[in-house]
Amino acid sequence: MKLTHQQMRLYAVTDRAWAADEDAFFAQIEAAIDGGAGVVQLREKHASREEFLHLAERFVALCRRRGVVSIINDNVDIAAAVGADGVHVGQEDLEAGRARALLGPDKIIGVSTHSVAEAQAAQAAGADYLGVGAAFVTGTKTDAKPVGHDVIRAVTAAVDIPVVAIGGIGRDNILELSGCGLAGVAVVSALFAQKDVAAAARELHDLAEQIAR
Repeated sequence: MKLTHQQMRLYAVTDRAWAADEDAFFAQIEAAIDGGAGVVQLREKHASREEFLHLAERFVALCRRRGVVSIINDNVDIAAAVGADGVHVGQEDLEAGRARALLGPDKIIGVSTHSVAEAQAAQAAGADYLGVGAAFVTGTKTDAKPVGHDVIRAVTAAVDIPVVAIGGIGRDNILELSGCGLAGVAVVSALFAQKDVAAAARELHDLAEQIAR
């Protein structure tokens, strides 16, 4: 399975912090899809394996029903167990080539990168797309320092696979990423912290169309 740049325009990364319960959480995901998210990543940093597995099963079923790409953050075992479309790994997580070996040739591998060297290494190891950032100061990952738009431009120029920017991106600053060669943006709070998730997604998707190459 290969991703298109169009699918990557709006990449939603989940966070249950703004959902009252599990049903509300999945309603938010559905609303993000309604608004144009073509890829959704289930990110669960603090859930037990049992809870993560339960959420992942429901998540993949929802994404499959809605025709969007399902990505599991970090956990290759759970991605394989639930039949997700792919996995996203960071520089401190499982190496992209190992993730590819475990998941097989047809699954999607995404990798977080912060430099041209990391981006080229990830592509060489079989990554299908990259996330680069942090694009701006972000409250979601307090240890993530902005990489600079010159680095983002250099990364997109150095690889042939789609690249999305992540980190502190919202309606007020997304257009600053114009001309960076991005396929789209990955967002968390700009979607899931909003009262109307679908409306936020529609606006971000439209703005992402403007910055995409």
